[in-house]
Amino acid sequence: MQGELRELRQLRELRTRERGGSRDRLETSPITGSNRIRLDQPRTARPGLLTLPSYDPEAFGVLSERIARFLGTGRFIVWMTVFVVVWIGWNTLLPPGVRFDEYPFIFLTLALSLQASYAAPLILLAQNRQDNRDRVNMEQDRARSDRNIADTEYLAREVAALRHGLGEVATRDFIRSELQSLLKEIDERRDAAGSL
Repeated sequence: MQGELRELRQLRELRTRERGGSRDRLETSPITGSNRIRLDQPRTARPGLLTLPSYDPEAFGVLSERIARFLGTGRFIVWMTVFVVVWIGWNTLLPPGVRFDEYPFIFLTLALSLQASYAAPLILLAQNRQDNRDRVNMEQDRARSDRNIADTEYLAREVAALRHGLGEVATRDFIRSELQSLLKEIDERRDAAGSL
């Protein structure tokens, strides 16, 4: 009996995997023993429907930044200029049997348009990622600045309290001057008492 139950569970797991569902989404009802779909978990894609390939957005963003960074260099401009000059030279100077794009250079225009149509969104994606990084850096700088201001205000209050406290404390010079005046007064009284 135990072996049959184990085989049934394994068979149920295999069917669940084949349907593209998750074992976690299915819950066996204790009363009826039937499986029912849990509503608190997202539905997984069914294998029969059209599914788009998944990709890592972070890796795609890093790749787009690399491409955008390359598109903004002088090296890209030089290589693009060499490519266009070779293309035009090939299709104007070589014999007509070897040319693949005649004078209006329709295919060259198409290739450059295609390159521009991919370059623009990649550059925008890279700029958006840079804006997000700049926003995070600004928030961190603002928080750091707020902490520095709070620390500075605290230290200013402490220094003011120390100055106020020191204003009431007798300093060494004050005590010396008081002692010297007491010594003079004692000497004067001694002189006055000695003359009597």
